[in-house]
Amino acid sequence: MARGIGLGAPLSKIAVSKAHGEDSPYFAGWKAYDEDPYDPVANPTGVIQMGLAENQVSFDLLEDYLEQHPETASWSSGISGFKENALFQDYHGLQSFRKAMASLMEQIRGKRVKFNPDRMVLTAGATAANELLTFILADPGDAVLVPTPYYPGFDRDLQWRTGVKIFPVHCHSSNGFQLTLPSLQSAYSIAEASNLRVKALLITNPSNPLGTTMPRSLLEDILNFISQKNIHLISDEIYSGSVFSSPEFISVAEVVEASQHKNCDGVHIVYSLSKDLGLPGFRVGTIYSYNDRVVTTARRMSSFSLVSSQTQKMLASMLSDEEFTVKYIKTNRERLRRRHGYIVEGLKDAGIECLEGNAGLFCWMNLTQMLEEKSMEGELRLWKMILSEVKLNVSPGSSCYCAEPGWFRVCFANMTKETLEVALRRTKDFVEKIKGRKSNVIFRS
Repeated sequence: MARGIGLGAPLSKIAVSKAHGEDSPYFAGWKAYDEDPYDPVANPTGVIQMGLAENQVSFDLLEDYLEQHPETASWSSGISGFKENALFQDYHGLQSFRKAMASLMEQIRGKRVKFNPDRMVLTAGATAANELLTFILADPGDAVLVPTPYYPGFDRDLQWRTGVKIFPVHCHSSNGFQLTLPSLQSAYSIAEASNLRVKALLITNPSNPLGTTMPRSLLEDILNFISQKNIHLISDEIYSGSVFSSPEFISVAEVVEASQHKNCDGVHIVYSLSKDLGLPGFRVGTIYSYNDRVVTTARRMSSFSLVSSQTQKMLASMLSDEEFTVKYIKTNRERLRRRHGYIVEGLKDAGIECLEGNAGLFCWMNLTQMLEEKSMEGELRLWKMILSEVKLNVSPGSSCYCAEPGWFRVCFANMTKETLEVALRRTKDFVEKIKGRKSNVIFRS
């Protein structure tokens, strides 16, 4: 063995950094599920996974399409087709697939905007897209503003390998956790006073974990804000096709077009097929930027996170079929609307209220009345009880950096309706049990 190389050899700072965030309760809940997964027959007392924002309610539509169009998943032209896909790997991506992605994004937005396929940069999912943009827009030690509560994976995506810092913009329940211009301006000033150079603002619209959309007026304020501060905007719109009730989704692209593309060099949109189409395993994401230099640089850097040619070929065929995509978007929205209504009513029946939402694969659940102590510690104690006693993996608000204890994200689209019924029964039984405990304490006192 070479001298100095062995089990004790040091690793890089990135390798040993805790910026990945995997110690968060968000990921700990996944581990608990993996160790004891619920199965209605094999393990009916196991943990039900309600911490995974995955869309399975419309997967049958994709399966039906592939069954009716077997050529989509085949090599079509035999060995020559296999060779073409096996050898081709241009970081620009297939033109046919970029056109199909642009078309899908336009349909989701009601064809109120146009997307130029030549501005589409393909990445291996939204995770890669957000990290890639962070690498391009900021240097180590710089800051990105992110409204809270936010998706816990952003710790990994924006900070871990880039050395960039997330600076939270705290939002509150008094206005439904909606971002405001004063809160943005305050966070920016505090960051600057802390000697942090703010380079970008990242928003998720529709919001994860809130399940809400941003009004046009707020998006206009945001564009004015980034223009005044000379910073960038990353608009993560991966749930844009999962808006199931009013108000309808307004993309930042619509505001850009309405302004006739004024001051749009700092605007960059992230999209993915992981949520709306329920295809996280395909690892397909895209960056759409109005900045020529960002497009050029992102395309070069995408060499580290390419989408396979075969995946592009298959999905290009499916997404180019407008009859299919129109039907899918409409049906998926209706199914999500019904599923969302079902879980909200079920939680209400158990005495639990949720933030009023109109998008996404989750609800923002209010359990503040069940906290023994209104603190982050009290929230985590309640979360541990839900995980160990109720056997439900939900995400505590503190893992999403929510400023107020007692809020939880609960996902509803990654399971069958029968499994959701079991989860709701467990939840109702647990609430009644907690109420009983509190009544006993009051009676004894």
